[in-house]
Amino acid sequence: MSYEEQAKKEALRWSKSLDKRSSIIKRSSKRVQSKINEKIPDRVHGVVTDSVRSMIELALTTSEYIQPIKVHPDWSFEERERQVRELVRKYKRTAAVEGAGTGFGGFWLGIADFPLLLSIKMKFLFDAAQIYGWNVHSYEERVYLLHVFMLAFSSDHARGDLKRKVMEWNDLEITEKNVDWKTLQIEYRDTLDLVKLLQLVPGFGAVVGYVANGRLLEQLGETTIQSSRLRLL
Repeated sequence: MSYEEQAKKEALRWSKSLDKRSSIIKRSSKRVQSKINEKIPDRVHGVVTDSVRSMIELALTTSEYIQPIKVHPDWSFEERERQVRELVRKYKRTAAVEGAGTGFGGFWLGIADFPLLLSIKMKFLFDAAQIYGWNVHSYEERVYLLHVFMLAFSSDHARGDLKRKVMEWNDLEITEKNVDWKTLQIEYRDTLDLVKLLQLVPGFGAVVGYVANGRLLEQLGETTIQSSRLRLL
């Protein structure tokens, strides 16, 4: 079996896994988290909302997240994926160290982690897209990347429609390719689960931030890889 055949097989398996309902532990955590969210100061929610809105504006209208990546046209698909996985490892380390630093500072410095982590994730996404061959200067491709981001951090409720859009992107009507920033903000906030909220605890938050940020970046990396495989293969 060739590398491409194996990759496509793995991607199809991943696609089917998206249809499964989250574990009872994860669903219970979401319910507990919703109660905790009600007690978190509005300023914290405001930071997350403003960060997501700014991220969308930057991703769609500027070159803020675009750093030229050296991509050799003769790279095989396997080599491109090796490069992307190296990116995942690089950005995972960056996100983890950043999370540890802000987590060590306690509540208000921990809040600063939200926009910083968003920026790291988006830069990874645009770097990986260039390696796979997407035109990151195209508005439509940028919107596609935002949908991949949304899929990576979506709940059971939103995942089905997002999966459909990402999987059928080339065949969608232009009106279906809009980004609902409010849904993105809510879905992303809710993905910052209980362990992530513990990052706001002084001292202890450093350990939590290191682990949680690395895990979230890895989650985005896996979604980017598998989505790209299904679109290309």
